Amino acid sequence: QVQLVESGGGLVQAGGSLRLSCAASGSRFSIGAMGWYRQAPGKQRELVAIITSADTTTHADSVKGRFTISRDNAKNTVYLQMNSLKPEDTAVYYCKRVGPEGDFWGQGTQVTVSS
Repeated sequence: QVQLVESGGGLVQAGGSLRLSCAASGSRFSIGAMGWYRQAPGKQRELVAIITSADTTTHADSVKGRFTISRDNAKNTVYLQMNSLKPEDTAVYYCKRVGPEGDFWGQGTQVTVSS
């Protein structure tokens, strides 16, 4: 069973930074894509960024230039560095794994950006 555990969320002022981490267990981490999604109250869950096993990355237009996804296969961890945060970035951030074992989600971590 694949387990994903997110950490690093919290309350930050606009313009600040946070780094989210997602630690994976129970999978061959280096094989498969990892992604970050977010869901704000009353809105649908949306893609923030993904990184493939070849380290190819894609970022949503709304976060390009501010957020960066990366992975450390030795630590079975994917990161989301978030800079220049805006109040509209406030959401629950979820980690997702897509691999040979199937699709799995973490429990989410709250990010709140105050103006």
